Amino acid sequence: MQTFFVEIKCKLGKTYDVASALADREIASEIYSIAGDYDIIAKFHLDREVDIGRFVAEKVQTIPEIHDTKTIITFKAF
Repeated sequence: MQTFFVEIKCKLGKTYDVASALADREIASEIYSIAGDYDIIAKFHLDREVDIGRFVAEKVQTIPEIHDTKTIITFKAF
């Protein structure tokens, strides 16, 4: 299993719409609103053989209200 996070910058006024769309797709294990350069951070778990880049491009970035994303790949949980 591989764990990674995606920071999501939403179009103005669309944070709740994006969070709802992520929840409806049932692809993120956790979704949080955050302060700073991005509006949402979402945590994902995928099988090792799944391509993270393709997953983010096809399952996350296709939500219309998303303006930008930044993927954070993790190595080890402590």
